[in-house]
Amino acid sequence: MATTGRANLIAFLLLGVASASIEAAGKIGLYDGDGIGLIPAKDEKVFNILSYGAKPDGKTDNVENFMDAWRAACDHSGKARLLIPAGVFSLSAIVFGGPCKGISPMVVQISGVLKAVPDVSMYPSPEWLLFEDIKGLVVLGGGAVDGQGQLMWSMNDCKKNPSCARLPSSIVLNRVADASVRRITSLNPMGFHFFVSQSKNVRMQRLKIIAPETSPNTDGIHISSSDSVRIARSRIETGDDCIGILQGSTRITINRITCGPGHGISIGSLGKREDEEDVSGIQVKNCTLRGTENGLRIKTWPFKPNVIPIRASGFLFQNIDLDNVKNPIVIDQEYCGGSKGCKMQPSQIRLSNIIFDNIVGTSVTPQAINLRCSSAVPCQNVHFHNINLSSAKGGPTTAACTNAKIYTNGLQNPPLRC
Repeated sequence: MATTGRANLIAFLLLGVASASIEAAGKIGLYDGDGIGLIPAKDEKVFNILSYGAKPDGKTDNVENFMDAWRAACDHSGKARLLIPAGVFSLSAIVFGGPCKGISPMVVQISGVLKAVPDVSMYPSPEWLLFEDIKGLVVLGGGAVDGQGQLMWSMNDCKKNPSCARLPSSIVLNRVADASVRRITSLNPMGFHFFVSQSKNVRMQRLKIIAPETSPNTDGIHISSSDSVRIARSRIETGDDCIGILQGSTRITINRITCGPGHGISIGSLGKREDEEDVSGIQVKNCTLRGTENGLRIKTWPFKPNVIPIRASGFLFQNIDLDNVKNPIVIDQEYCGGSKGCKMQPSQIRLSNIIFDNIVGTSVTPQAINLRCSSAVPCQNVHFHNINLSSAKGGPTTAACTNAKIYTNGLQNPPLRC
């Protein structure tokens, strides 16, 4: 069903989605950089990894030296900064674990280049640089982390082999609160570039995330089971989702991101595992996607036994420029991730209160909008306001819709009915 003239309802929903993030915004900015830069404060003790025997030769595995420096910094009773100066430091899997004893936040300055040891046996779990159980963290410095994934991507067969072992993500925040990550470059990860899990009040900005378009499963930023995460002013060029938002994520704001190449910005997939939680309060605003495989996508799995149905609601996609994108707007509740023999029983994931506002650009495929919602729990309150998606190749674009209650207002190109 399509209804026009619902501007008042759209405005109401916009206000509701925005209010969920206003409270988070103040908390997220807690360690956004006020008074914290590349020059340490006078009362801040610096723990330089060179003082702990680290060698910037790009060959020696410095994991023990880094651990010694981290333990000293984390155990310091005052303000502390772990300094990784200019130079190329080889490093295998490491856990920067807390809680720390000093005055929050702990500062980690990466001014040099960290290179992953290209030996998969050195990574017993799917993390390379893991920050865990820390309250108050600032990671900055203008340096880079190079996962050297090109030496290991041939082992990444997770699209074909469901029981595969996931390759390590470059930077992982797990059970971290009140954190800021900024001005860091991530190159060629083995797995994901960044993974934020079970964390709260995290701000990520001015990141450069780069990997070849053909690199497998190299998501830019992966978010799961986290609350109040804000990503802004970053460039992402990679081989999978630029940003992926998974189960249990709430109050996530994505603003001023340039994405492409890559697979776009995705919510999901949802409904694959037994212990998933609701997703709500997602804002994607003022972003540009160029030459991506998908644009704005929501994906849920068909019904799976023993999976408790969750709700996914309160999504706002606003002021988005989609340039030469293959599948600009997609809701896919029959997503199977390339699995063979996927049983197409209707998804039980409830999608509602979704807004697409001022979405413009060009579609490489004739079908610019594809809403494939569940016949068991149809999508509710899906709003389209000022949509203008023309064909990159000339000719008209089309839209397809099943099992969704939609509302349209303003310009609607292509026309959308359900």
